[in-house]
Amino acid sequence: MEHHRLLDAMARLARQAGEAIMAVRRAGFAVERKSDQSPVTAADRLAETVITEGLLALTPDWPVVAEEACEASDPPPPAPVFWLVDPLDGTREFAAGRDEFCACIALVEAGVPLLGVLAEPARGLVHAGGAGIGAWTEDEAGRRTPLRTRRPPPEGVVVVQSRSRTDEAAVSEHCAGMKLAGVLKLGSALKFARLAAGEADLSPRPRAAMMEWDVAAGQAVLEGAGGAVLDLQGRPLRYGKPGYRQDGFLAFGTRP
Repeated sequence: MEHHRLLDAMARLARQAGEAIMAVRRAGFAVERKSDQSPVTAADRLAETVITEGLLALTPDWPVVAEEACEASDPPPPAPVFWLVDPLDGTREFAAGRDEFCACIALVEAGVPLLGVLAEPARGLVHAGGAGIGAWTEDEAGRRTPLRTRRPPPEGVVVVQSRSRTDEAAVSEHCAGMKLAGVLKLGSALKFARLAAGEADLSPRPRAAMMEWDVAAGQAVLEGAGGAVLDLQGRPLRYGKPGYRQDGFLAFGTRP
């Protein structure tokens, strides 16, 4: 299946997952704790079921590496082509009643995130894209608006940070010497969407231990919009690492 059709299918699945998340929110839910003490809810599990079943129906031969399944059992080994899924990124924000959460789907080939979608269900939006094919935001009526990063304006860069997991000293060290116009604090992978839309310029996560499914979909969207996501040595991120772990990254609206 060619990439534009795949991306459309991914966007439909992400929107369906977002609708499931919002249904759980309206009905009410309990917050449980996983083995690492991070929160999980019925919305995480329901959204993952929607996405996983949809992806396996779409591409039966491509394995799905999804957060909650990997919590329940050992993750599958990386394949030449595989899906990376975070069904509800920003569970802390979701549980706190904030709107900064999203459903994330990425297609990885040869260690590179080719395509990604971020569903933002609280706003009825889906952000999608991939390097070389562009990026767009789709609203509830199906209207699509192109996403494009910006060059930092003369007044300085806007930095977007994690709301709950920011190492302020490390971020300050990385931004030393930059002219700062503002700081935006935001939960979840929606930071990538804000960079892709030209609403911010830089998102440094220099000392953050996370998982590949936290990053892959956002990277694909951002790269489709003209941005870049690099490791702490300035190299492109690679996926399918041992345990699917990712130790920090630097995301840019304009490639450095």
